[in-house]
Amino acid sequence: MQLSFYLTSIYDHSIFEAFSKVVQKLIPEMSTLEGLLNLFASNCCGEKVFLFDVLSKIYVATDSSPVDIQSYELCCDMIDVVVDVSCIYGYEPETSSIAFDNRSSSTIVLDNGTVLFLREVSNVLAMVCIIREDNWMRMNRGENVGLLLEIWWPSKMFLLGLVDYNFTVIRTAINKTFEVRRLAELEEEEAAAKRAAQEAAASAAAAAAATVAV
Repeated sequence: MQLSFYLTSIYDHSIFEAFSKVVQKLIPEMSTLEGLLNLFASNCCGEKVFLFDVLSKIYVATDSSPVDIQSYELCCDMIDVVVDVSCIYGYEPETSSIAFDNRSSSTIVLDNGTVLFLREVSNVLAMVCIIREDNWMRMNRGENVGLLLEIWWPSKMFLLGLVDYNFTVIRTAINKTFEVRRLAELEEEEAAAKRAAQEAAASAAAAAAATVAV
């Protein structure tokens, strides 16, 4: 048996990082999720990308670059800011149990030239990316790269920056990854229920045959 242990402290977010590593070992699709986040980071010049559980602030996946605890703490603080502001200005308790939905997003520019980029992936998951400000401006203003994409939506056309466009593609892929797992689990449950029904029918038939024989 191989054991792993993690040093934690009550004075920082190290306990959340430790729980994150434990949770990641329980996710069968971890390699797929890591590959998708690596793809986003490389195509958007991202320094670091996390896929967070919004309620617990545990990151269920991240790209393959090393995790810096200070960057992780920044991302956790950003989630707190988004949820707190949503509670004040955008929360509808009649329709949602958490102040986080498909309209939740945020972009924060720090004094050190770093951009924090948060977008909703599902009602409990958010993707947070750390990007250098010059790369962010280059990606979203079309400088050198030259890309503002015209995206057609039903009866509506709008301009979408390259980072946002790449995010929509990755979000779709992440949700499809989890959907495949849910479908597989449903198929296993249906197969197990069918086997149980067949076994019950066979037992009932055997009992009836035994009764007739007596």
